[in-house]
Amino acid sequence: MKTLYLCRHAKSDRSVPTLDDFDRPLNTRGERNAPFMARVFKERGEPVDLLVSSPANRAITTARAFAQAMDIAEKDILQDRSIYLADHRVLLHVVNVLPPTADRVMLFGHNPGFTELVEYLSSEDIGNLPTCGIVRIDFPVKEWAAVTRDLGTLVWFDHPKRHQGQS
Repeated sequence: MKTLYLCRHAKSDRSVPTLDDFDRPLNTRGERNAPFMARVFKERGEPVDLLVSSPANRAITTARAFAQAMDIAEKDILQDRSIYLADHRVLLHVVNVLPPTADRVMLFGHNPGFTELVEYLSSEDIGNLPTCGIVRIDFPVKEWAAVTRDLGTLVWFDHPKRHQGQS
């Protein structure tokens, strides 16, 4: 079995309109939610073999918060430019070429592609993966290359607003 976690980046700062989208940092809420959701994830006790992130500032910053909570070295986060603002078809390719030795992988990226991918892989209508939202999808396969439409089971879906005091 393969397990895929999708984590949308935490809330970003849009206060500087001249700043390139790729370079936008997290805002105050995002800076609070990323480490909080990382701790929530760690408390689930679900090990992860590999973290893969869009290199966009808001995504890699979110990934770093999760790496820190899981005692994973920052240098071990794989950055993949193709995740940045990708649609579900590009993201499916990213998943299909994941290393076969990694059974549990967490991707960090962006909407609308992440919401589309969840719905494409699991046939569940989640409507929207909110900022810093995380899903777990399990696949009854031995190789990532076999992951395809409607094959996954959405095991859980979590996000900051489900936790009192987080918004």
